[in-house]
Amino acid sequence: MGTIQAPDQPPLETLDRMVRQYEKDLLRICCVYLRDRNAAEDAVQETFLKAYRHLDSFRGQSSEKTWLIQIALNQCRDMRRSAWYRYMDPRVSLENLPLSSPPPSAEHMALQTAIMKLKPKYMEVVLLYFYEGLRMKEIASLLHISEAAVSIRINKAKQKLKAELEGGEDHA
Repeated sequence: MGTIQAPDQPPLETLDRMVRQYEKDLLRICCVYLRDRNAAEDAVQETFLKAYRHLDSFRGQSSEKTWLIQIALNQCRDMRRSAWYRYMDPRVSLENLPLSSPPPSAEHMALQTAIMKLKPKYMEVVLLYFYEGLRMKEIASLLHISEAAVSIRINKAKQKLKAELEGGEDHA
């Protein structure tokens, strides 16, 4: 498991390292989840602020990345529940998503659009399993559900994505 800071590393240095190491991953997750780049940037900023405030409470039961993803997902959920989120246009253009690789193909863009249409519980497992490479056990712990539930959600998400991509119907 990843540790947050060495005894000789000050909290600000730890925060700076975490931002450099995980900012793009968290921004990508938040962009897809919130469907708005500005809201995603706010969510990531709030994620790092919360992480900084709670560095001393990190117990090392998960990796640093998993801990930050959990904070980010909770922040995104809170933002989606807020009144202002209901009144904004929740669509981010795929060109504005942060990428860590060359520009995506048309097929990748179609898949990304289909993922963004999924219900949050399916979108979360797709992002965590396929994009972030987390194991089912880590996802189960992060989402506070069983590994069987993670597996079921992944399979249902695959079915919904397949139907969306093959049939063009909205099955989210």
